[in-house]
Amino acid sequence: MKKIISVLLLSFTWLIAVPSSALVDGGVESLRQTGKAFAEVSRAVSPSVVFIQVEASTPAVTSQQFPTPFGDDFFRRFFGDQFPGIPNTPPGAPQGEHRAIGQGSGFVFKSRDGLLKDKTYILTNNHVVEHAEKIKVKFQDGREFDAKVTGRDPLTDVAVIEINEGGFPAIPLADSSKLEVGEWVIAIGNPFGLSHTLTVGVVSAKGRTGIGLNDYEDFIQTDAAINPGNSGGPLVNIDGKVVGMNTAIFSRSGGSMGIGFAIPVNLARVIANQLIEHGEVTRGFLGIMIQEITPDLAESFDIEIGKGILISQVSEDSPAKKAGLRQGDVIIAYDGKPVKNVGDFRNKVSLTPPGTRKEITILRDGKEKKLTVEIGKLDKDKLTAQGDALNAEEIGLAVQTITPEIADQFGVETGQGVVVTDVKPGSIAALAGITPGTVILQVNRKEISSATEFRKAIKASMAKKRALLLIRKDGAQRFVALNW
Repeated sequence: MKKIISVLLLSFTWLIAVPSSALVDGGVESLRQTGKAFAEVSRAVSPSVVFIQVEASTPAVTSQQFPTPFGDDFFRRFFGDQFPGIPNTPPGAPQGEHRAIGQGSGFVFKSRDGLLKDKTYILTNNHVVEHAEKIKVKFQDGREFDAKVTGRDPLTDVAVIEINEGGFPAIPLADSSKLEVGEWVIAIGNPFGLSHTLTVGVVSAKGRTGIGLNDYEDFIQTDAAINPGNSGGPLVNIDGKVVGMNTAIFSRSGGSMGIGFAIPVNLARVIANQLIEHGEVTRGFLGIMIQEITPDLAESFDIEIGKGILISQVSEDSPAKKAGLRQGDVIIAYDGKPVKNVGDFRNKVSLTPPGTRKEITILRDGKEKKLTVEIGKLDKDKLTAQGDALNAEEIGLAVQTITPEIADQFGVETGQGVVVTDVKPGSIAALAGITPGTVILQVNRKEISSATEFRKAIKASMAKKRALLLIRKDGAQRFVALNW
C-alpha cells in the first residue's frame, strides 16, 4: 500500500513541476494550428463563393419599412425588425413603385452532370432570387456576370441560378447526415454587403423542424455568426466541404444572436439536381395527415412518448389507404429507419421518388405491424349557427348537430360529427386550440352524430377527467387530448 501511495505522489509532483511557460506555449501552438486550418479552408472555399445582387420593383412603402424584393415574410424572419439600408428609387420611377436592391450569397457546386465548360450552376436560397428581375453575381477575383434563375423550390427555400461562363471551381459537398453536434463549422458569405466574410462556430443542433420558415424543414443550427447577406452562402466543415446552406437567423435586432439555421446539403443537393434536370421538384405522396404524439395523446393511445407519429386522417383512394394504413395508427419506422418526428417523416416521404415501394412499420392496438406502400406523386394544386346548440360547460364549448346546410359549408356528411359554435376564453377547449367552426368527429375513438351524443360522451369521460377528440378544421383532421 505504501508503494502505491509513493508512486501516486511522485506522479503528482512531476505534473506540478512542469513549467507554466511550457503549458502556455503548448496552448498557443494549438491555437496557431487551429487558426491555420481555418485560413486554409478560407483559401480553398472563397473562390467558389459569390456575392449576389438582386434588383426588383416593389410597391411604395412607408418610411418605417425597407422595401425588399424578398417579401415581408423574409424581411421579418431574416433581417429582423430593423435593417440598415435605404431604398434605391431611380429618378423617373413610376409613382408608387420603388426599385429595391437585395443582397445575398451563393456558391458554385457540381451538379449530377458535373462541371460544364460553358455554364456554371450556383446554389442559393429561393428567397434571395424569388422576385428578381435582374441578378448579378460577383466572384472573389472581382469578375461579375449576369445570372438567370435555373429553378426555384419555395417549399425548401432552395434555388439554382446559372451564368454563361465555365471554369469556376466547385466546393465539394459533404454527407450532412454524418455531421455531429459540436463539430467546427465555418460560414462564408457577404453579410451586410461585406464580401467574403468568414465566421466560425460549432454545430449547435441537428434536425431542427417546426421552425415555421419552410414547408419542409430539417435545419442545422449553428452559433457561427450569420447576418443579413449570408443567406445562400455555404456552411463548411474543417475539411472545406459544404455541410449546409445558410438560410436564416433568430434575431431581435437584425444581427446575429448566435442562433443561425442552415439547410443540410443532402437535402439541398437532391432539390438542386431536380431543378437543373427538370426545372421543378417532384415529391412523394402518401395521403395522410400526421401529428406529433404529446404526453396526453400517448396516455390516451397507451403508447410510449416520443416513439413515432400519429395518423389523424387517411385520404380516400390514396397510397396510404390502399396500403392499409388507418386513422389512429402510429408510424414508428419508414424504410426500416425510426421516425423521429413529423418533419423528419414528411421529408423522407417527399424525397422518395413516386412509384417506389417502401415498408412502413406501425403500432395498431398495441401491436407492431409492417405494411408496404407504393409512394404516389404529390399534386401541386392540391358558421352558421342552426339547430339546437348544446353546451358542454365542463370543457368550455358549445356544439350543435350538423344540419344539411352546415354539412355543405364544412364539407362533411349530415350526421357526421358536431360543429363547435362557441368556445369560452381560457377554457380547456380553448387551451387545446379548438375554435368556433371546428367539427368534432369522435370522442374517445367513437364516432358521434349529434350534440346529444357528444354530451353523453363527455359525461362518460368525467370519471377519468380525460377525453380524446378527433377534430376537423380547414379540411384537416387531428387528434386532441383534453384533460381537466
